[in-house]
Amino acid sequence: MPQDMPPTGGYGAVQYKRNLPARGFRPSVYLGIMGAIMSYGFYKFGQSTRERNELAREKMWARIYLTPALQAEEDRDQVRRYLADKAREKDLLGTETKVYHSDRFVRPTFAVTPEKELK
Repeated sequence: MPQDMPPTGGYGAVQYKRNLPARGFRPSVYLGIMGAIMSYGFYKFGQSTRERNELAREKMWARIYLTPALQAEEDRDQVRRYLADKAREKDLLGTETKVYHSDRFVRPTFAVTPEKELK
């Protein structure tokens, strides 16, 4: 019995690698797309930060300009309450009384208390 020998010229190549086609783009393309999206996001974030700062500045200046008008309104309300208190005091007591031993004006403070006792 003759021994089996390889054919002349040898055996054919054995395919041991998987032959899968590459799907999608190259990684550099994905990296470029991701960089473009992130750049756009940072741009929009910067724009919104500028807008937010501008609105805050506008709000601050609006408050600065409105403060004198609001203070004047509060002062007029204080004077109205003060004169009404004086008139009510004069009606009840028949005379004006001084609480302080000075002629210096002291801004009154009002504390709101409930009429009924809370239990």
